[in-house]
Amino acid sequence: MQSVSIRTSCTAIVVAGCSLTDPILAAHAENAAQGSEIRLEEISVAGPAAAPGIVPAYAGGQVAQGGRLGLLGNTETTKSPFSVSSYTDKFIRDRQAATASEALALDPSVRATQTTGAPFDSFYIRGFPINENTSGEFAFDGVYGVAPSFRVFTDYAERIEVLKGPSAAISGIAPNGGVGGVINIVPKRAGDDLTRLTLDYGSTARGGGQFDVARRYGANREWGARFVGSLRGGDTPLDRQSETTGVGALALDYQGERFRAWLYLLAQTDRFDAPLRPFLLRAGVPVPRAPDGRLNVSQPWEYSNIDDRGGLLRMEYDLTDQVTLFGDVGGSRTGVERYFASAPTITNVRGDTATTPQFYSLGVDRFTVDGGARAKFETGFVRHAFVVQASRYQEDAARRLPAGRGSYLSNIYDPVLVPFIAPTVIDSRPRLYDSTLTGVSVADTMSVFDERILLTLGVRRQGIEAHNYVSNVGTLASSYDKGATSPLVGIVVRPWQTVSFFGNYIEGLSRGDVAPATATNSGEILAPYVAHQVEAGVKVDGGTIGATFSAFQITRPIGELSPQRRFAQTGEQQVGGLEFSVYGEITPQARILGGLTLLDGVLTRTAFAANVGNVPIGVPRVQLNLGAEWDLPGVPGLTLTGAVIYTGRQFVDTANTQALPDWTRLDLGLRYATAIQGRKTTFRANVLNVTGANYWTGVASFGTFFQGAPRTYLLSMSVDL
Repeated sequence: MQSVSIRTSCTAIVVAGCSLTDPILAAHAENAAQGSEIRLEEISVAGPAAAPGIVPAYAGGQVAQGGRLGLLGNTETTKSPFSVSSYTDKFIRDRQAATASEALALDPSVRATQTTGAPFDSFYIRGFPINENTSGEFAFDGVYGVAPSFRVFTDYAERIEVLKGPSAAISGIAPNGGVGGVINIVPKRAGDDLTRLTLDYGSTARGGGQFDVARRYGANREWGARFVGSLRGGDTPLDRQSETTGVGALALDYQGERFRAWLYLLAQTDRFDAPLRPFLLRAGVPVPRAPDGRLNVSQPWEYSNIDDRGGLLRMEYDLTDQVTLFGDVGGSRTGVERYFASAPTITNVRGDTATTPQFYSLGVDRFTVDGGARAKFETGFVRHAFVVQASRYQEDAARRLPAGRGSYLSNIYDPVLVPFIAPTVIDSRPRLYDSTLTGVSVADTMSVFDERILLTLGVRRQGIEAHNYVSNVGTLASSYDKGATSPLVGIVVRPWQTVSFFGNYIEGLSRGDVAPATATNSGEILAPYVAHQVEAGVKVDGGTIGATFSAFQITRPIGELSPQRRFAQTGEQQVGGLEFSVYGEITPQARILGGLTLLDGVLTRTAFAANVGNVPIGVPRVQLNLGAEWDLPGVPGLTLTGAVIYTGRQFVDTANTQALPDWTRLDLGLRYATAIQGRKTTFRANVLNVTGANYWTGVASFGTFFQGAPRTYLLSMSVDL
């Protein structure tokens, strides 16, 4: 356990088991070290020790007190010039969220464009797509290239953070060029000694378990180890679908007086029979009503097998009390073999579909390395937190995608079973692409008046080199070597300890597209796309309840094929929005988490004049999330939970002739915490989509969309041994 002691006339604060290199924890220690006398009654607080480098939880335990801002490191919410949400392991376990997509269901800025039963996670954040295609865009402890490419399981996540808005200057260019935000997985690491066994079950007949063990060793508990392993399998709520998953994650760390190191090793496998697929809609066909979420047009012989392996080594060394050197090296490998249709096509309003399954074999290798220095110093009355970093990210992909040998007809309301269609299987994988992203970043956070005013200035020089190869052949088709400079400005003004006004200007960066074979300038590579965000808002921290309100506008260019068949950067998409979020404890027995996002998306420029002023694909007007917990009186340990999720209408096409209706989902649950023979035990029961609503959940940027998940029952029991 961690203890914090404050005595009358004390001049220091002692936090056992925590690294004061963390900027949030160090800030509290620095105030005490200045020699100011604190006169308080003696207070003794006992609670779980936070693992080194983990931001403490906020009141209610559902979110953290801050989050990672790329190379700026962990930053308190009230001192951050950006909007960040950080969801805790406790919240994830209580929601029984198996994937990052499910864990972010209550974030009003985020919408998943897929649903349970699909072999990948993809999102819209602030109206822009994230993690589409083969280049995974999940960050792992702030670093791209380590987390699984397609789907992240929550077994190894201590926090799941969302940095909202473009972040090229502080996080680097996302591998696939996403600009709406960054989803960062903070891995579990050793804090308090822990031995936890969890057994779980989900409808229809899928069950399994997880083993989570952590230990610290050494005279000063400087050595730490944590292992998380899980295995689950069985039939899902979707017809004819089964899934088997396995996870093994190991975190080792050393916390010395001046040297600190973390090593993470991760293995993950995900196997589907009859995986759920998104639909395409034939031009001119109205969107049909959504089918029962249990129905599945995929065939039992269609499958998806994905294996991920990754690792990351992090090191820090304090040259002095003010200067720290740091470095990271890591990478991952993803292997995919699947046989299904990329997207069955809905051909009419009756819901008839045409499907052509294809064999698909993909291998992706990623390598990342970075290093730099952080320094704290003063110039007059101005305090500086200065950081410089150089980074290199490399990704290589090889793929085999032979043409399909047959097709079948079905219907979304009455799926048809058809005989097995033998695929064309070829073992070799010709090169598909390779890319190298290099960058040098410099940033300085200047503060005055005891951090009442903080100004952050930064810049990143980004290099983008890429080679594209002929599909299924492997010969060079085009190459790319471009560069761009991305600045950032952020300011925080704190007139009171509980209120922060903030604003920022920051840019996002995406490598330019290659003109397709159908274009008159086929093979031409466009210049990098530069996105711009302006944001301003206010954050309030009442001690037990917090809230954030912000207004933002993001503008991003679009490459498009003109009516004359020339591909150029002639389009532009703009999304403005108002975001409100609230979290914490209303009372000691009641907690709240949720918010509202109002989006105004518009195509401000396009080669097709008729589409100017239209709403971009997949951008709703309203996103509402509200979750609450209530500890029922009279029954100690029993908690009622509930959540409402609402998404407004979304267009499937840029002409705005096809749209998914708005939808609402209700989730309910119960949680009971007790002790059995002295061992902490928690029972959880959740029902997702209680009313069994049928709905289309979300649209990818290329116009595909998924049916919503059916009513789903989740049960679990965890025991701390």
